[in-house]
Amino acid sequence: MAMSLQHVLEARRRIQRFIHTTPVMQSLHLNERTGSDLFFKCEHLQKTGAFKARGAANAVFALSDEKAKTGVATHSSGNHGAALARAAQLRGIPAWIVVPENALSSKKAAIRHYGADIIECASTLDARESSLAALVKDKQCQVVPPYDDALVIAGQGTAGLELTEQVDHLDCIVAPVGGGGLLAGCVLAADGKIAVYGAEPAGADDAYRSFQTGMRVDSHTPTTIADGLRTVLGVSNFEIIQSSVKDILLVSEDEIIDAMALLWTRLKQVVEPSSAVTLAAVLRNPDVFRGKRVGLMLTGGNVDIGDLPF
Repeated sequence: MAMSLQHVLEARRRIQRFIHTTPVMQSLHLNERTGSDLFFKCEHLQKTGAFKARGAANAVFALSDEKAKTGVATHSSGNHGAALARAAQLRGIPAWIVVPENALSSKKAAIRHYGADIIECASTLDARESSLAALVKDKQCQVVPPYDDALVIAGQGTAGLELTEQVDHLDCIVAPVGGGGLLAGCVLAADGKIAVYGAEPAGADDAYRSFQTGMRVDSHTPTTIADGLRTVLGVSNFEIIQSSVKDILLVSEDEIIDAMALLWTRLKQVVEPSSAVTLAAVLRNPDVFRGKRVGLMLTGGNVDIGDLPF
């Protein structure tokens, strides 16, 4: 199905009462350091602590009553799982979340907090997908994919839509890319009027390689502290990204850590490593962004305080 801005507008009407309109923040220090006007979209202050609340709510509340009554399931490293658990709780239906064994304990705790059952599996995409398939066969529930789904993409795009309405005359938007739900959603929200860039860890560069070659990488072994970006780029996400994203910019682990520290100390916002890749990309590519009005997505704030990288 060809997707457009209209799908994002429909998602906003559906989920508006279930989510926050998150603020946009600036830092004079970071503006001076980059030579850009940076506008940070604070999705780490969203319900469940991440933008994932948007896509999950859109998918769950789009279900018919007949389909919803059997419950929902997904696989997730944490943020999508918590978001789906919350959306299911709001609708009064059960939820099951397949979680890799190396997921942060704080993210597992968030999933349990919203009443979902956790099924742990090995830390590979094959294990996640096979565990989910077995669960769905047993429970006869509805799958809500973490990113490769039109309703999820449209829901995530509402973050980009809000940003375009909160900040006039943006030149570009920078969003992290893991599975690609948020980046694809931002493309739809930008509607061809604003350049959209992806930011990705060099140790999890499947989206970059897919974008450069035009052929989606469907399997890789990521090595990055940005746990929310370890997933493989989705099929439908790739189609949108490949056709409309300006570029995908890679950043190192040290650059992610440095950007995360800057966001904590200068913006005074507690964000997770996956959020920091956007600022890291701007800092690494000053010539791309200098003199421009840049929207940066801060995607999540679910940090395990006992396991910080600095």
